[in-house]
Amino acid sequence: MMRITLAVTGTSGIILAERLLENLNGQDTYLIVSDTAKKIARYEGINLSELKKLAKHFYTENELDADIASSSNPIDAMVVIPCSMKTLSAIANGFCNNLISRAAENILKMGKKLILVPRDTPLSLASIENMRKAKISGAVILPPNMAYYYKPETLEDVTNFFVGKVLDVLDLEHDLYKKWSRE
Repeated sequence: MMRITLAVTGTSGIILAERLLENLNGQDTYLIVSDTAKKIARYEGINLSELKKLAKHFYTENELDADIASSSNPIDAMVVIPCSMKTLSAIANGFCNNLISRAAENILKMGKKLILVPRDTPLSLASIENMRKAKISGAVILPPNMAYYYKPETLEDVTNFFVGKVLDVLDLEHDLYKKWSRE
């Protein structure tokens, strides 16, 4: 069983976090929801009470005294999904002003997997530079970019593809999308 922190930040795409949590059953999950994500969830019709139930542990971004704020509590991986440009900037520049950026800092300094799913387009030069910095620090940058080879037919197919890519990076088995094959 993996110990995985999942952070939800204030940008569109919270359905991705919900679907990821649904597919992390059997893992020890630590959910952090930013204040802005709480607002976005209302706009996107995501029930935060239900989202919290999918995780084993729940924190707000202001709980800097949480166990996952310390590197003495080892976490195997962290996913920031969706990742706002504000959170990307904080992580890339070591600005640990909340539990999300502090937990990400711990993951990076301990050499664990940090997966950032930036959900913004088009990208400014500052955002690209912050992605570069995060990548140099060891993060995996996984924008939710579409593929068409598996012939998605529904929004659920597209969501499953994005979440499947995150599970691929975590080395967790899934059947959310059809893997590439020349056949």
